[in-house]
Amino acid sequence: MKTDLNARYAKTHEWVRMEAARGEAVVGITDHAQSQLSDLVYVELPPVGKSLKQGETFGVVESVKAASDLYMPMDGTITAVNTALPDEPGLINQDAFAAWILKFKPSNPAQFDALMDAAAYEAFAASEEH
Repeated sequence: MKTDLNARYAKTHEWVRMEAARGEAVVGITDHAQSQLSDLVYVELPPVGKSLKQGETFGVVESVKAASDLYMPMDGTITAVNTALPDEPGLINQDAFAAWILKFKPSNPAQFDALMDAAAYEAFAASEEH
């Protein structure tokens, strides 16, 4: 399982990376999640401008095996979505950290520090497999 040491992780298998220079955060699903789902065939993106609270559903990913809701890891307003994903959902399977799903402006940046770091997420994901 690959992780990004600069990212933080939610128990719902989303990663979030802060882009301090732009005042934005970037969200995607974890490498662990994409490998569990296998071949992704559909990604539902949220509308730009929508404000969401931590834990609220912002979209869906579907694979040949299952569908899974996507959850906002922090409070914020969506500023961009990865428009390549609806046509090429398999980009997430190729590189879960390069194929981001959305960018947002955090309204409570302190929530970032409460999310799991890479080591904690690896332990969490391993514990779910048993």
